[in-house]
Amino acid sequence: MTVRVRIAPSPTGNLHIGTARTAVFNWLFARHHGGKFILRIEDTDLERSRPEYTENILEGLRWLGLNWDEGPLFQSQRLDLYKEAVQKLLDQGLAYRCYTTSEELEALRDAQKARNEAPRYDNRHRNLTPEQRTAFEAEGRSYVIRFKIEDGREIVWNDLVRGNMSWRGSDLGGDMVIARASEEGSGQPLYNFVVVVDDIDMQITHVIRGEDHIANTAKQILLYEALGAKIPDFAHAPLILNMDGRKLSKRDGVTSIFDFKQLGFTAEALVNYMTLLGWSPPDSTQEIFTLEAAAKEFSFERVNKAGAKFDWAKLDWLNSQYIHNTPVDKLTDLLIPFWEAAGYKFDGGRERPWLEQLVALISQSLTRLVDAVPMAQLFFSDIEFSDEASTQLKQEGSAATLKSIVTALENQPQLSEASAQDIIKQVVKEQNVKKGLVMRSLRAALTGDVHGPDLIQSWLLLNQIGLDKPRLNKAITEAN
Repeated sequence: MTVRVRIAPSPTGNLHIGTARTAVFNWLFARHHGGKFILRIEDTDLERSRPEYTENILEGLRWLGLNWDEGPLFQSQRLDLYKEAVQKLLDQGLAYRCYTTSEELEALRDAQKARNEAPRYDNRHRNLTPEQRTAFEAEGRSYVIRFKIEDGREIVWNDLVRGNMSWRGSDLGGDMVIARASEEGSGQPLYNFVVVVDDIDMQITHVIRGEDHIANTAKQILLYEALGAKIPDFAHAPLILNMDGRKLSKRDGVTSIFDFKQLGFTAEALVNYMTLLGWSPPDSTQEIFTLEAAAKEFSFERVNKAGAKFDWAKLDWLNSQYIHNTPVDKLTDLLIPFWEAAGYKFDGGRERPWLEQLVALISQSLTRLVDAVPMAQLFFSDIEFSDEASTQLKQEGSAATLKSIVTALENQPQLSEASAQDIIKQVVKEQNVKKGLVMRSLRAALTGDVHGPDLIQSWLLLNQIGLDKPRLNKAITEAN
């Protein structure tokens, strides 16, 4: 048997972290077994589906490296297949036309609520006579198609994550609507029905999704049986929770994959972290691995039943490890878009070789890619002196020290690391001051602060774009 799994997002919003984690588990399982990973776009909700959301989903999966083998397949292009399946169930007497109005359904729910009963349809139109159907249609009533669910039926399956599962038909809310009303007849088929028809048509062998679909699974197993199809294996992964133990939602801030991208997380770190949200590798000490490496080890025996708490500190740590180990040329490519978004200009000597030197200078201090914006600002924009820097510049001997550095630069316009160190030694000797004063004053003058990246490398970068002497002269003015 060739393993065939699918990810089936709905284009009614951007790619969500929960959907992406489900895609990761599907991808890992398919690759582990040498199977197929299929992308299906569930766009039957015509009112809410948007092409820009579809594109966001496709771009997000590509960015994460979750390449698919078949698709994308669109439900909106498969309506004839669903209508044919609806008709098959009608012809077999396994489904029927229900003419119950919305007012009647509301009255039913109100009565059940008054009796403290769970809401459910009472199957009142299951056994209508032809005459009754004709009378309802003469009234102008539209109808939905309902699938028959027997209350006494027990639905069981062995979940690959949760073990033996059992549901009773009486807990599924009565006969299920599988196609909504429309002026043209049966209208648009609904989620629980079309997902089964699609999975049968695409020969899906394993359905891997979040635990919030467990109730749907019981209904869908009945539909597989009714359509005469082999029932796939099911695996219901734990939900992603916030640190308070509640389901991660928009109220927690960031949930869209592209939000994470804009916050400066790398695709490799994010997908690595999502792999760990509910699954643990055989070597519990291993936390950093590629998708390909994880696929070799992946199994549902190591997927937890309990919800997976989203830990921002853990994601930040993982992200920093990936950044620190990214080659300078690739990291430069990743940082340039953030600098462009900040309005930084790449002229006046700030070309690619210079940019790579800047990246090498700050890379080991980055946790997120976006951190490079404030860290690099002093190389792209005018600086203002912090209170600490101003205090340093006003210290006795600071102005004289900076004047000596400016004088030395007249004879050394193009700095190297060695010549910069020589200038510092020369000034220490000439001014008869401690090296610490020279270094602190020089940092304050060049960066506007008393903390920052390596001073000599920063000076070399500023020298290459002609900003060191103007800043030194500005600092001398500030010191007086």
